[in-house]
Formats: sequence, structure tokens, C-alpha cells
Amino acid sequence: MTERPRGATVRRDAGLYGYERALWRAGLTPVAGVDEAGRGACAGPLVAAAAVLPEGRRGIVPGLADSKLLTPLQRDRCYDEVLARAVDWSVVAIESTECDRLGMHVANIEALRRALARLGDRPEYVLTDGFPVDGLGRPGLAVWKGDRVSASIAAASVIAKVTRDRMMTELHEQYPAYDFATHKGYITREHERALGAHGACPQHRRRFSNVRAVLGDSTGADGGVLEVAGVRGES
Repeated sequence: MTERPRGATVRRDAGLYGYERALWRAGLTPVAGVDEAGRGACAGPLVAAAAVLPEGRRGIVPGLADSKLLTPLQRDRCYDEVLARAVDWSVVAIESTECDRLGMHVANIEALRRALARLGDRPEYVLTDGFPVDGLGRPGLAVWKGDRVSASIAAASVIAKVTRDRMMTELHEQYPAYDFATHKGYITREHERALGAHGACPQHRRRFSNVRAVLGDSTGADGGVLEVAGVRGES
């Protein structure tokens, strides 16, 4: 990943669109933001999205923010606005079996790459959330808490989160015992109790330590690196 291009200085008080405006002023357009949803879940797919917002007033998305800070209703409304306003967007899902095969970090990188590759036009610059992503084929910048300070990343986070939540609600119909519609595959006390009572289903990620424990394998016998899922509060 590269540094910000010369002339693309971002003030601390620049707001959610500060990075995009700075890059546009530097002649780097279009700018794409990429983000994922579901990395910390022990069940279900990992979903990544890319979004390119237009310059000017049309690119100002009402209510846009980090998807984790929005209510489900706010996310759905924001999702519709992003899709209506975006110059381009894409979304990809990596199933739980592939997450197990690759490991979560590699799966995360691969998902972001695939989302970017699915855009119709290659962006001139890429903004990623938190950590650099090699192999994107374009210059870019890793932005700390990017989904809170970059509009493009926030837009991608909303697409990824809403898409994954809807997928988990559909999986709830197949596996109602786990209540995926409520916790979306993350570990809550209720999810942990369901795992203990019913064992793991095909959507559970075998690399996660709590799933391994239910399967009677806490050693990582296949050589994979164990992922640790912390218990979340009820949501």
C-alpha cells in the first residue's frame, strides 16, 4: 500500500468525505472503498464489498456511517441510498468451508481482492479499513477505523453488513436451532448454548476453537491455525 499522494492532505476535522475529497483534488478518481463483514463470526460466510461514490452532492449519502453504529432499519435505508447513488459497487461471499481452508486472515484478504476485481471500472485509488491489502493492482491506503472516517469504506461496510445479515436470516430457515437470524453467526451466550445442545452444523467454521471443542477436537489436528471467538453480549 502507498502513502497518500502529494497534495492529498486530510484535515482531522475534514469529516466523513475528507479522504475522498482530498484524492479527488489530487486527480485520483474514481476512488473505491472496500470492507468486510463477518470475520469474527464462527458461522456463516465472510462477505466483502467495494463501493465507488460519485463526486459532488450526489455522493453525499444520507445517514451514512460505519455499519456497526447503525440500527438494522438505518442500515437498510442507507443500503438503498448507497446502491442508488454509487457509481459502481460489488459484493462477494466466501463460504465457511473456504474460510476454513484458507484461514480467516487470508480469506479476508481474498474477499477484498475479489470485491475490488468485480467493479466495472478499475479505480485509481483504493481505501481499505484498518490494514493494508496487497495485490489490489492499484495504489491505496489503509485507514485506521476507516469505516468511521471514509465515506467509501463506510458505504462498502453497509453493503457487506446488510448482505451478510440477509444471508444469515436465510440460513436461519435451514438451521433454526441456532437462531442465526438474531446473532448472525457471532458467539452469544444463546449461540454457545445451541452449539452445546445441537453440535455444529455445516455453516460453522471448523477453525474456531469453540466449534472445535464441540466437535471434540481442540488440538487443530489438521494443522490449521485455531481462531478464537469471544462471547458477545446479547444483541
